[in-house]
Amino acid sequence: MKRQNVLRFILILIVSVLWVFAFQAFGQEKSKEAGGFTIARLVVGTGVEKSELVGTAETFPASTEKVYCFLEATNIAKDTEVSFVWIYGQKEMLKTTLPLKMGAKWRSYANKNLRELKGEWKVEIRSPDGKVLKDVKFKVE
Repeated sequence: MKRQNVLRFILILIVSVLWVFAFQAFGQEKSKEAGGFTIARLVVGTGVEKSELVGTAETFPASTEKVYCFLEATNIAKDTEVSFVWIYGQKEMLKTTLPLKMGAKWRSYANKNLRELKGEWKVEIRSPDGKVLKDVKFKVE
C-alpha cells in the first residue's frame, strides 16, 4: 500500500508540473499575440550615433535641447506600428507613430524638443489600439 501511495504522489506531482508549464506556454503565446513583439530596451538619451543611443540618463539639465527615446523590439511577429507618446506632467505633448517591421529585431527612436520645460516627463510606447506597452520616465532640472 505504501508503494502505491508513493506512486500516486509522484504521478500527481508530474501532472501538476506539466499543468503549470502548459499554462505558462499558453500565457506567453497569448502575450505575443496581444503585442506581437517584445520590448527588449526602452531608454532615453541626448542623441543617436551609429544606430545606438548616446547620453543615456534619468535626469537631464534644463539646457538639454532635445531628448531621444530609443526602442529596441525583438521577436516581431508581423509588420506593425508603435506610438511614442511624450507626456509632461499629465499633459500629452507629442505623439510620433513609427513602424516596426517583422523580424528578429528592430530599433527605432523618436525625439522631442524640451523647450526648457523642467519637471517630470514620461514616454509611453503604445500599440496601434492605444494600449500602453511600456514607459520610460525622466526628469528635467
